[in-house]
Amino acid sequence: MTLRIAMLLLLPTVAVAEAPCTAVQTGRPRRVIAADDSTKTFAAIGPDGRVEWRLPCRQIHDLHLLPNGHLLFQDGWTRIVELDAERKPVWQYDAKSNGNADRAVEVHAFQRLADGTTMIVESGPARIIEIDRDGAIQRHIRLKVDTPSAHSDTRNARKTVAGTYLVAHEKDGVIREYDAGGKIVWEYDVPLFDTPRRAGHGPEAFGDQVYSAIRLDNGNTLIGTGNGHSVLEVTADKEIVWRLNQNDLPGITLAWVTQVRRLPNGNTILVNCHAGPDNPQIIEVSRDKTVVWTFKDFTTFGNSLPVAIVREP
Repeated sequence: MTLRIAMLLLLPTVAVAEAPCTAVQTGRPRRVIAADDSTKTFAAIGPDGRVEWRLPCRQIHDLHLLPNGHLLFQDGWTRIVELDAERKPVWQYDAKSNGNADRAVEVHAFQRLADGTTMIVESGPARIIEIDRDGAIQRHIRLKVDTPSAHSDTRNARKTVAGTYLVAHEKDGVIREYDAGGKIVWEYDVPLFDTPRRAGHGPEAFGDQVYSAIRLDNGNTLIGTGNGHSVLEVTADKEIVWRLNQNDLPGITLAWVTQVRRLPNGNTILVNCHAGPDNPQIIEVSRDKTVVWTFKDFTTFGNSLPVAIVREP
């Protein structure tokens, strides 16, 4: 057992009765599980705004709640950990294995698949692998990268119900969809909308450093544009049919838009990273751009919260 995993085992759960109220929510209160590498905190916040449990974490760019109630999360750029319902580690994988010991590698996306294997997307080696519980590679797919970077080749990626892989290539500013053989079957170059690039991470920056892409049930693709400060819904023919811009929501400024999710009721949840303490970190917005719900907790988390799971109480 590594020292890091031992620390996770030893850290006590924070009891709700002892925890102060730290989160502010507007709309119907939810339970939020999120992580922030600036505060090195991975935690669950209850509908009452109190910390339910807390664990330490390092860099993190992806997070999943599995059907069995386990959590699949990231503790640093190469380590993926599965926690059971009591938040005890039951599985881990380090991307420095499988041929990566002597080369730069970072992981910014992973996904537990229906057959029990885990998809890992490796920046640096520029590949997707699917591994079994023992870490053995079951599938290997090469990625197309125009501007190689071990830190920025990719951000979030998802395997679709059709068996393709939808990958956000951050440095290239492009969403690429690969089939099972690694062929690119669809590609979307995130527009700059005639806006000049501006350096930085906050609301003042601008670019096409795309973070996420989700294939919707209607066949469209929902995109979190990263430092493009927006959410786009794009058809298979690359037509933008819905767009949420940086200043479309009254009193809210979008910064680095990371993970996005379309709810069954048609609303969209987005994570608003690097936006500063005056703005919510997570937002739910309707199709007509009405703010339905927001979450902000700059006590437990900080200005680098890129991942979140939002649940009903």
